[in-house]
Amino acid sequence: MRWPETNGEAVCPRCGHDETYNISTRRKFKCKGCHHQFSMTSGTIFASRNMDFVDLLAAICITVNASKGVSMVQFSRDLDCQYKTAFGLAHKLREAMAQEIQTGEVLDGHVEIDGAYFGGHIRPENRKEDRKDRRLKTGKRRVVVVMRERYGRTLPTVTKTEAEGVELAARNVSRMATLSADEASHWDLLHAGWNVERVNHSEVYSDHGKHTNMAESYFSRLRRMVVGQHHHVSPQYLHQYANHAAWLEDNRRTDNGTLAHIMVSNAMDAPVSRNWKGYWQRAA
Repeated sequence: MRWPETNGEAVCPRCGHDETYNISTRRKFKCKGCHHQFSMTSGTIFASRNMDFVDLLAAICITVNASKGVSMVQFSRDLDCQYKTAFGLAHKLREAMAQEIQTGEVLDGHVEIDGAYFGGHIRPENRKEDRKDRRLKTGKRRVVVVMRERYGRTLPTVTKTEAEGVELAARNVSRMATLSADEASHWDLLHAGWNVERVNHSEVYSDHGKHTNMAESYFSRLRRMVVGQHHHVSPQYLHQYANHAAWLEDNRRTDNGTLAHIMVSNAMDAPVSRNWKGYWQRAA
């Protein structure tokens, strides 16, 4: 999985030379060209790791087994590590998942588009006269706009307003595709570029095959992940949780062994994280 182009033979991440010495006592390799010493995880999402390989594999198995995510407190207990270690590791795995979700390929076929609000909770005051309207938006409130092929890929994006989904569709959906959307007025602009099916959710959720149930299924998983497992998600990292839910939704029919294999391959293919390497040391 680490070096598929050489059938597993080590390749130097610094100079690309494929002839190395095997340092068996340190689980490392030494390049015959530039004499750089490196390990199996050098240059990957797990670069500069301190955890054993078996613990990293256990973390991957726990992550893919949780159909709606796992809280970081439980994750740290299962791995017998600090909360901060589990937090950073989980986000590295989500970044590896995003490699598979955010591919840059346009969606085709029949695509459902919808948006849902997350965060921005207004805590109710004790006295009735001090209470605020909890429907008011706050600076932390964000929208996850999802574009989902029916029985295909899921592509989420975090925005500040649902109306931004029109521009996202222009960049990420083929002009030959057909769209499904709800009755929100900002989706009216989609009719200028696509054949769009609309469904009025105030009256019915499915009207003779016109629906956005696949997008709603994704939001159900993401909302249960945020509310049921993590309880609070920072808007700064909401996009990673959105990609995590999309990966789980796209692979919901896949068995755990295959999921673990895919996740390890993604982690070995993902580059060093600019955001999460040295996160707690503020080195990123």
